[in-house]
Amino acid sequence: YSPDLRTPLHPPVLSEQAASLLPDGDRPAVLWRIDLDHDGAVLDVDVRRARVRNRAQLDYASVQHLYDSGRADQWLVLLREIGELRREIEIARGAVDVRVPDQEIEALDGGFQLVNRVSTPVESWNAQVSLLTGMCAARLMIDGRVGILRTMPAPSPDDLDAVRRTASALAIDWPARLSYPELIRSLDPAVPAHAAFLEAATSLLRGAGYTPFDGEKPTLSTHSAVAAPYAHVTAPLRRLVDRYGQEIAVALCAGREVPEWVQAAMPGLVPDMRAGDQRARTLDRACVDFMEAVLLARRVGEAFSAVVVQRRGDAYAVQLADPPVRARAAGDGLELGERVRLRLAEADPATRTVRFVPA
Repeated sequence: YSPDLRTPLHPPVLSEQAASLLPDGDRPAVLWRIDLDHDGAVLDVDVRRARVRNRAQLDYASVQHLYDSGRADQWLVLLREIGELRREIEIARGAVDVRVPDQEIEALDGGFQLVNRVSTPVESWNAQVSLLTGMCAARLMIDGRVGILRTMPAPSPDDLDAVRRTASALAIDWPARLSYPELIRSLDPAVPAHAAFLEAATSLLRGAGYTPFDGEKPTLSTHSAVAAPYAHVTAPLRRLVDRYGQEIAVALCAGREVPEWVQAAMPGLVPDMRAGDQRARTLDRACVDFMEAVLLARRVGEAFSAVVVQRRGDAYAVQLADPPVRARAAGDGLELGERVRLRLAEADPATRTVRFVPA
């Protein structure tokens, strides 16, 4: 996705018709049934092909409004109940939830605006259902001795020490009894020092990849941020690997061999997904950089208030409050989490460059 167009993974005759979940008729689908106990723990999982009919096309903002106004129906109430139960389980197993606001470009009155968007509660509950499904998929694959997992190694002791030193520099209290995931959940991104620490903490979320296997469970079989084995299966219309993960799950639940075309494709999926992820990140960053430069192009020379959120050698990353721009800044002696006054030295849409210096 980019602000002004979509580049679909599949032909529109599939993504917008035969394989879509638009509420205009029956569709073939992969149906996951996950039975939970009263605490939200998994009792049983079944995956099969089915025909389904979507009853409504919803969006997060309107659904959140239904919750906030007390008009959520029984199915939305159930989503909230399951989401909260699964969140408690997530906390108990030590998963990491770094809540840094996303820079997003939104359409507005024929143009575009840049916003810092914080996710709504319903997005969190929906994400818990997706995580639950991915964890069930991984368990099916591991028990069935074949699959492709989404994996990420745990942070190294040196990386954790570096982040702990960052917390100390920002005067954030990190008692020895408090784990890294617990500390992350206790912080408020609206507090400048906390925002700077959360930005630094994203450095620990590195090394994510895909691990195919056929036979023994791979040495690395968990995703450290999820704190459990995990697989991508919930978004086959926008992420290619999910298409294969679903086929594996359907076969395993039916007691059949995984189709040969799926097994043959798995090794090549790893470089394909790596290249696709990199391309998507590059596009997203380029769009935001361009939008920031456009917003500020006529304001070179003006002074802005900002918070220092990252430091790399002599270079700094700063977050402006208005407009919600993240940019590079030069200077001496700036401190992480410090509120600073900066002057805009450069804003060039042609090179997507924005640069600040001390005011």
